[in-house]
Amino acid sequence: MAKGKKVTAKRSMTRSFLEVLNGDFLTRESAIKHLPFLLFLTLLVLSYIGNAHYAEKTLRESEKLKRNLKELRSAYITAKFDLMFKSRQSEVAKAVEEMGLKESITPPRKISIIKGDS
Repeated sequence: MAKGKKVTAKRSMTRSFLEVLNGDFLTRESAIKHLPFLLFLTLLVLSYIGNAHYAEKTLRESEKLKRNLKELRSAYITAKFDLMFKSRQSEVAKAVEEMGLKESITPPRKISIIKGDS
């Protein structure tokens, strides 16, 4: 008996599958019964497509930001090197010499004030 139920279930499943492929299931009155499930499947497919587009857009934006980061990093390194070069004592002396300032030859001295009895 169990074998007969198995065969019947298999035939019913095959018949249902063929009805879906043929489109016959939409012509029957039971199509209204399946409509919520079909709308659910449609919603799932649309959300899947939307998610794929969002993921691609995010990936493209990420790659663009990585390229921009590399460019900014190289600009930072170049600017840092220029600053280090221009802030050297000899470079500063050359730059202020054009303004008429000269580097002091005498070393700096500490000035101390002694408070007396006043």
